[in-house]
Amino acid sequence: MPYYIVLLNWTDQGIRTIKDLPKRLKKSKAIIEKAGGKWQAIYFTFGQYDAVGVAEFPNDEAAASALLFLGTQGNIRTTTLKAFTQAEFVKIIGKLP
Repeated sequence: MPYYIVLLNWTDQGIRTIKDLPKRLKKSKAIIEKAGGKWQAIYFTFGQYDAVGVAEFPNDEAAASALLFLGTQGNIRTTTLKAFTQAEFVKIIGKLP
C-alpha cells in the first residue's frame, strides 16, 4: 500500500481542546481504518508542524477522503505528501531512460 506523510497543525479549536487528544486519536484511527488505511506512526513535534504522521492507504482517493474528513472535525489542518519506500524509488530510477 502507498505511504503518506501527513504534516499536522492544530487549529484554534484543536489547541483549546487539547485535553481531548486521546479521544481524537482513537477517532482518527477509526476514520483511517474505515478508509482501508492504517496509521504507521504519529509523532508530536516542535517547530513548523505540531505533529507528523505516517499512514498507509490503498490509494490516493482513500487517503484524500479520510484526511479531508479528519479536517472537517475542526481540530487539525493537514498537508499530505505521498511517499515512496527506498525500494520503490530505486525501481522508479531504474526506469529512467
